[in-house]
Amino acid sequence: MLSRYYTVKKDGGTHEIVIQKSRFIGTIKRVETEEEAQSFIQEMKKKYHDATHNCSAYVIGEHDHIQKANDDGEPSGTAGVPILEVLKKQNLKDTAVVVTRYFGGIKLGAGGLIRAYGSSTSEALKAVGIVKRQLMKGFSITVDYSLLGKLENELRNSEHILETIEYLENVAFIVYVEVGKEKAFQNWITDITNGQSTINHTNDKYIEIVVESTKE
Repeated sequence: MLSRYYTVKKDGGTHEIVIQKSRFIGTIKRVETEEEAQSFIQEMKKKYHDATHNCSAYVIGEHDHIQKANDDGEPSGTAGVPILEVLKKQNLKDTAVVVTRYFGGIKLGAGGLIRAYGSSTSEALKAVGIVKRQLMKGFSITVDYSLLGKLENELRNSEHILETIEYLENVAFIVYVEVGKEKAFQNWITDITNGQSTINHTNDKYIEIVVESTKE
């Protein structure tokens, strides 16, 4: 499993721009299989059946082993590839894009089309939002109620993710820690609680963090 990777927000979304009277509607969705991607593309083609073109691209897999682009009738290399290149430049995984074009009567030329499909994809990504999926280690920290306030305050002001607090016979904090920082985290908890805590590893999972850019 990758320690981290970038993709789009789970719900996806749509964003429209107008270039030289042509409408370009970029629709984005997170997909995990090629079947999902193809199903999404067909869904968009059905939704925008009256459009001039429904061009698409997707990148899938831990190592981007599935990459496809389709010009859907636009001149070869002027639509699907520019969409795909934006996804690759943004280092996105498990992402599918359909850019729908309603022709406005003004021809853009090859260069204009490449820029238009690239811009539409970039703008749609900004509108929909990108997330970093960070693989994190889950821990359960159990302490006496006398340490509740102190530990909660320390955790909420730390870089770690405090997911839940369970109020049982003792207090259990469920916390997620970035891979590679587990030992330092355990030492930190031991120091804060003066050794009066029980720390157990629970599970590993991806935590999603909204980011402004993939160039962090």
